[in-house]
Amino acid sequence: MTSKKRTSPGYQLYELFSSMRFAIGLLTILAIASVIGTVLKQNEPYPNYAFEFGPFWFKAFEVLGLYDVYHSAWFLTILAFLVASTTLCIVRNGPGFLHEMRAYREKASDNSLAAMKHSQELALTLDEPAAVALLQAQGMRYKRREREDGSVVLAAKKGAANKLGYFFAHIAMVVICIGGLLDGNLPLKIGELLGQIVPETRDMPQSQIPAQSRLTAANLSFRGNVTVAENKSADVIFLNSGNGYLVQELPFIVTLKKFHVDYYSNGMPKLFASDIVVTDKASGKETPATIKVNHPLIIDGVAIYQASFGDGGSPLQLRAWNLAAPQQAPVEIKGVSLAAQPLKANGKDYQLEFGELRVFNVENMGKAPDGSKSLGQRMQDAREVRQDNKQLKNVGPSVTFKLRDSQGQAREYQHYMAPMQQDGAMYQVAGVRSEVSQPFQYLRIPLDDQLKIDSFMRLRAALNNPAWYQEMAQRTAAKALQGKAISPAMQQQFADSVRWVLGRFSAGGFAALEQFLDQKVPADKRQAIAQTYIKILQGAIIDVMAVAQEKAGQAPWPQDEKHYRFLLDSLVSISALNDYAAPVYLELSGFDQVQASGLQMTRSPGKNLVYLGSLLLVIGIILMFYIREVRLWLVLRPGRVRVAMSSNRHNRDLDRDFAQVVGTLQSRTGEA
Repeated sequence: MTSKKRTSPGYQLYELFSSMRFAIGLLTILAIASVIGTVLKQNEPYPNYAFEFGPFWFKAFEVLGLYDVYHSAWFLTILAFLVASTTLCIVRNGPGFLHEMRAYREKASDNSLAAMKHSQELALTLDEPAAVALLQAQGMRYKRREREDGSVVLAAKKGAANKLGYFFAHIAMVVICIGGLLDGNLPLKIGELLGQIVPETRDMPQSQIPAQSRLTAANLSFRGNVTVAENKSADVIFLNSGNGYLVQELPFIVTLKKFHVDYYSNGMPKLFASDIVVTDKASGKETPATIKVNHPLIIDGVAIYQASFGDGGSPLQLRAWNLAAPQQAPVEIKGVSLAAQPLKANGKDYQLEFGELRVFNVENMGKAPDGSKSLGQRMQDAREVRQDNKQLKNVGPSVTFKLRDSQGQAREYQHYMAPMQQDGAMYQVAGVRSEVSQPFQYLRIPLDDQLKIDSFMRLRAALNNPAWYQEMAQRTAAKALQGKAISPAMQQQFADSVRWVLGRFSAGGFAALEQFLDQKVPADKRQAIAQTYIKILQGAIIDVMAVAQEKAGQAPWPQDEKHYRFLLDSLVSISALNDYAAPVYLELSGFDQVQASGLQMTRSPGKNLVYLGSLLLVIGIILMFYIREVRLWLVLRPGRVRVAMSSNRHNRDLDRDFAQVVGTLQSRTGEA
């Protein structure tokens, strides 16, 4: 090749692309990208990333394509360049390696043999048959050449398969990268770049999703998820794609017949499996199967995995307590989880949007720490469930829902059905939050002897009825006089104070009392007056409950420690209901569970190529590192023998082998 051609831009580009340094540079970039793809969870919905990283880094990572590294355009481009570079490297250097494998170098000159590190001329006579026997004993193949001066050169070698390791390793890289390109779904990326495929961003029924957001069953590669309820079917899956999604058509229909789940004693899932029937769309052939975690069903090149489980839309029975009209009896309503329905309360229209019904909830039921700051927390903090030690326990069914007003504003609620025991008392727990990013704030409603909230609601209704305040206050003042806590002259004044405290507390709970203290009472006297208010409430609540029971025709409220604690807990819960901010309290009273199975379906045509490439790579590494190429030359002359040896790896093994050959030759002649 002429020097002019070697300096041309085309040849220089060819040299660069086929060079080892270029391939190593690409491999380094891919290795860094793979680390990112391993550390950063891939293919999550974009709102999850935006919430986790914030607007600036979310946008930066989105531009870099880090949310789907292995399918990003730049990653696939690097894979394509690596395939081309490695292929050029094989084409460029392969012929030389093949020639080197076949060559025996029998034309090596005396000078070149003498210049070798392991070379020695021995003063002895060695006939050709003996020399051939020596080579064969070394496990070598040889080639004979007779020189013009009459000397005979026996050029031998073994371990030529070492050079095959180069081919296996490089071909393995090409095969693995091609597999990666196939599973990276390069045609899909090209379609998105050309605008032929556009992810859908709207929340709409999949049957209404336009054709530009749908992928046919002939799509080369995909990985997506679908949730199927019992006795329901699915023939599509959903693929996350940037800030939207794509609908992938399947070549079959999957029907979930039955979902099975087993739990440990603490409520954690132990085993879950799905009984499914797969119906081929073309032939109608049905294939029943049971899939479990790590035991997928592979059909038509698509692997169906058991990924998760959840609610499939369960009928719910609820009791709606009108918080604005507590004297009213609860109203029975019905709903379905994962569905929405209208709700009318106090003349206003709301949208009730049910979330998932969870039959098992494993929660940390550690004991809440002591200590509080506000007036309400002086008795008990019921607005937040906090733990300082882990006690995992299944607390039973729960349902989440959102209550959306006519302006579109919504608050999210989480209600537990089963009673929860905390510090020896039984409660019904309900959580509320105004934003998804916030944690739930929990309300604990104390339960009566029948483990119901009816007594609590009756007490709250009485506390919100000013017409009964006079009777309640007179009873409390009479008991205070009988106990000599006040004088007869103070009885009416004390009754007025009780009536005022009840009214103020009913209007806004402890926060209303605190607000009055902050506005009207000097700072140095607030602590003492706050304690007085608490004592008044602690005494008056007994009479509030007594009046409530009488008016409702119920038996007198028992006078013991357990039932008094119920009253004190009720004060805290009634105060916390002011932050609940809902027109009704929905008590989950029953449900008919419908389970759903979360299935992940994948088509990976490049998977087998990756497996094959990995096998070739292992073979190549074994050949390159565990097979040593050794070459041996014997130049036979009358009375003299030139011995020369070389290897692709110069180490102690070569020193030992050379000394062994020389020693063998010397021992044949008896030479020391």
